[in-house]
Amino acid sequence: MSDKKESVLAGFKAFLMRGNVIDLAVAVVIGAAFTNIVNSVVKGVINPLVGAFGTKDLESYKSCLRDPCQIVNGEMQGIEIQWGLVLSSVLSFLITAAVVYFLMVLPMAKILAKRAAHDRAQEGVQETMEVSELEVLKEIRDHLITQRGPSSGVRTGAGTHPTP
Repeated sequence: MSDKKESVLAGFKAFLMRGNVIDLAVAVVIGAAFTNIVNSVVKGVINPLVGAFGTKDLESYKSCLRDPCQIVNGEMQGIEIQWGLVLSSVLSFLITAAVVYFLMVLPMAKILAKRAAHDRAQEGVQETMEVSELEVLKEIRDHLITQRGPSSGVRTGAGTHPTP
């Protein structure tokens, strides 16, 4: 039973020590901090700007589904739909998605495309070098054959041996 516990703990330790788990943890922490920044921008700048064109702050826009929408004795009477709060959250999401796409995803895609093109070009150069080396070796072989002359009796080809 202790061997099984050790193997489970060893597996868990190996899982935690993999690079992508650490990267994921860092991404979550950075993402949470970034979300706070975006929410502050939406609440501090965008909501008041929208409110400047309307009559109030964006988050305070609401509609009453069933009258009366008033607080009586600390309890809400009626059904209130807070669509301004939902719209504010949607704006926060869209801003976050746009920043992530334009500042992270798009540049990384361009970098990866350049790297792939560079790798393809390197493969082409390598193939050309291999072909060139093969051609040089063939020329050397042909030159050696012509130096020996036809009287040596050596035939070229795979698996052939000189004739006696």
